[in-house]
Amino acid sequence: MLIAQLTDLHLRPHGQSANRVVETNMLTARAVRAVAALRPAPDLVLLTGDLADRGEPGAYRLLAGMLADAGLPPVFAIPGNHDDRAALRAALPFVPQTGTFLHATVETFPVRLVLLDTLVPGSSHGELCAERLDWLDATLEAAPDRPTLIAMHHPPFATGIEHMDRIALRAPEAFAAMLARHRQVRLVVCGHVHRAITTRIGEAVACIAPSVAHQVTFDLGADAPSSFSMEPAAYLLHRWSPDGGWVTHTALVEAYPGPFPFLSAAQD
Repeated sequence: MLIAQLTDLHLRPHGQSANRVVETNMLTARAVRAVAALRPAPDLVLLTGDLADRGEPGAYRLLAGMLADAGLPPVFAIPGNHDDRAALRAALPFVPQTGTFLHATVETFPVRLVLLDTLVPGSSHGELCAERLDWLDATLEAAPDRPTLIAMHHPPFATGIEHMDRIALRAPEAFAAMLARHRQVRLVVCGHVHRAITTRIGEAVACIAPSVAHQVTFDLGADAPSSFSMEPAAYLLHRWSPDGGWVTHTALVEAYPGPFPFLSAAQD
């Protein structure tokens, strides 16, 4: 099973750029084309939040058109802190909803997908309130023997990029405790930080995908300012097999020269 994870698209209405610099619409369209051209094709595409830069309805309509034109496999999405739940659902009806929140389970693949909504409207940080934690606990309890992936926008761990850590998931200890009780969860995938970062939470690997547009500046200094750069855009491919479990690859969106054959000394 192969999952393509794209995150932090930050789309704007047609003709507008993000932060007056980043042509996120063009960059997202390029990423969608790259995923559509993958062989073997992924079984599904997972969009882990910040689909729009300011929650604009026009940005979601633009995304809906991109996805329809590309002919992608099934697409699932969760909101990030830049998203608006109502506008997202209006343009992308495949986005699941459970009560107030845009989260759900996907049961139709060999791996069970649990999609978590960590959005706090009007805030940059994420949260799993008591209602969401109760839903997650009951959801995981319902299928303790199925291999499970959790997708969420805000990472439940500190990265060392302090200005991003201040707006990560609040009270991540409750989430970690839940993973300790539900050991069928072996992979947690996130967005938000615009960098490829990996750690472990109990028995699960937790990884953040880079953005398909711009990246947060790599700076682990205590007083590093909040900024971004135009490092290469990328996405993650998560491969699962019954024997090997999860293996994650980072794939660059832009095409580069190659492939070239390796030559032995005798061929020089």
